[in-house]
Amino acid sequence: MGKLAICPGSFDPITNGHLDIIQRGANVFEEVIVTVFNNQSKSPLFSVEERIELLEESTKHIPNVTVDSSSRLLMDYAREKKAHAVIRGLRAVSDFEYEMQITSMNRKLNEDIETLFMMTNNQYSFLSSSMVKEIAKYDGNITGLVPEPVEKALKAKFNYL
Repeated sequence: MGKLAICPGSFDPITNGHLDIIQRGANVFEEVIVTVFNNQSKSPLFSVEERIELLEESTKHIPNVTVDSSSRLLMDYAREKKAHAVIRGLRAVSDFEYEMQITSMNRKLNEDIETLFMMTNNQYSFLSSSMVKEIAKYDGNITGLVPEPVEKALKAKFNYL
């Protein structure tokens, strides 16, 4: 078993696909820090603080997972935390090319930190945060796609309570 891994993402919001990767990462590493990174190219629905709260509620049953946020480069953050690895989830082959570019640049920035790709569970291979937000916006059924606290938060955001 490895020591410390970072599971980075925007998590706007966390889905059951994210949760699957986090849980499986926690089975491999002694400690996993799920870190909210604020992607400037996206317009988030939830604030960083809200995303942290939703992640904490959704992962509280996993004892070796903590939640944090950062606005720095992932490799600088990982170095500061003394991480051994970064966990990235892949849904489909289309994700691989994008993730490979990021991983190659991260390797250039810090060759001491490995990136591990985990294929998502097949039942979540179609799932994305943007898709969930779109369905929730129109009061569609998102049960089973996101953790319960996220479902409630999305309904509240879109005034469907």
